[in-house]
Amino acid sequence: MTYRLILATTASALLLAASGTLRAQEAVPLAGATLQGDETIDTPAGRIDLQDSYFDGDASARLFDLMDLQRAAQLYIWSTPLVSTAHWRDAQGAAFGTDAPGAFAVLETLKEKRGIVTANLTTPYIFNFSDLSGGPIQIDYPAGQTAGGVLDMWMRPVFDLGLTGPDKGEGATYIVVGPEDDPSAYEADDVHVFQSATNNLMVGIRILDPDPAYYDTYVSQYRMGPVGQTEPASFVRGKDVEWSATAPRGLDYWETLAGIVNEEPVREIDKPWMEMLAPLGIVKGEDFAPDDRQRKILLEGAALGELMTRNLQVNPRYADVWWPGTSWYKSFDFGTAQETEVLQQFDERATWFYEAVGSSEGMVNPTPGAGQVYMTTKRDANGDMLRADRNYVLHVPADVPVAQFWSLTLYSENTRRPYDNGGTEISDVSLDSRMEQLQYNEDGSVDLYVGPDAPDGLDSNHLETVGDDGWFVYFRLYGPEDAFFDKSFALADFEVAG
Repeated sequence: MTYRLILATTASALLLAASGTLRAQEAVPLAGATLQGDETIDTPAGRIDLQDSYFDGDASARLFDLMDLQRAAQLYIWSTPLVSTAHWRDAQGAAFGTDAPGAFAVLETLKEKRGIVTANLTTPYIFNFSDLSGGPIQIDYPAGQTAGGVLDMWMRPVFDLGLTGPDKGEGATYIVVGPEDDPSAYEADDVHVFQSATNNLMVGIRILDPDPAYYDTYVSQYRMGPVGQTEPASFVRGKDVEWSATAPRGLDYWETLAGIVNEEPVREIDKPWMEMLAPLGIVKGEDFAPDDRQRKILLEGAALGELMTRNLQVNPRYADVWWPGTSWYKSFDFGTAQETEVLQQFDERATWFYEAVGSSEGMVNPTPGAGQVYMTTKRDANGDMLRADRNYVLHVPADVPVAQFWSLTLYSENTRRPYDNGGTEISDVSLDSRMEQLQYNEDGSVDLYVGPDAPDGLDSNHLETVGDDGWFVYFRLYGPEDAFFDKSFALADFEVAG
């Protein structure tokens, strides 16, 4: 090679290197990219170099990884109610032995109720999970003061039971058929027939009758089984075990989703989501066995999806506060069908089913004197997030407009289950208007305290927080009356105390 050729070759190499450096420095932002010719683009997947409008295999792999991560995060939001219900079913079955047909778990103690996400601590819970894949079931429902319902695995009410159901507290016979069955085949006089969109379903009951003896009457009269073959149900009581229905994190989340996907038919509305699941290793009819790439994306997607869902829970951008000038929201602020004529409300439902379980017409659309209302807040009067290391006071005015009673219950933001502050009694994490221990003000109002320290002489009105376990509350109104609906009654925000 001649000296002149060596110089020319060296100069060309230096020019190419300088050109590459220049191109790298002159990368265009994604929004300003032309996506044609030779171009370097800054993207969330890193810098993408286009040469004659094409990119190389490394860029392709990075774009697929980003695409699947974005999908995984959105799939977490979409699937939150389904995974929550499936995990609840499995965890309850393991803790209480209620995975047999017709078996109900009766939750009464603090330990038992602390397993349920945002459990109500003021009345007994009775839960059953059933499977319609083998045929429809019949429920012979007793008369009495109860509230509850039958829900599908997306936590959508199939129908209410008790005071807010078709029986109106008078008792009735119900038949529930699966998604691929024909409801008309079971129609008969004095029988209410409903169809579930999922094979698996939950039966949830709360006994509202204040007479403890009514429980025995209820369980002796409740019957359940195949159509025309009902028999007394079994009610598992007195376990007093610690357990958790909080949806799992990490790869366990996706394993639960893959399992329930294989148990249920795919609804028309969910087909696009099934398409997004496939590259992540979740395919109906196939075992879940993600490779290393999929595992990494699924782990990151679950974490990112939960952060996004928690943000929706804390800052529900689709909803307005119930009482202007406060941070109080009506918790369940969307339709029980979880969709409208034009959209599926998966942001709204993720907000509720991340921090709670269950839905019924009585809790979503109560009428004066009937049903329930769940109010929640995550901020104090200054607009700051509630903290476990600060003391707060909530002023509850006299004459709360309820036909039954009101309650304030403390929950952990991490687990969304009743707060574990080391207490062993329900009154350690929940206070209500039926408790004789509460100390009222002269005007009939009451001040309730939340934080690490109770004011002197007011332990009876105090709920303790510990460490850095962040918290929120539900203020429940049972049988809310007109003053709630017209907002002439209002709660102020929590004030920092001391």
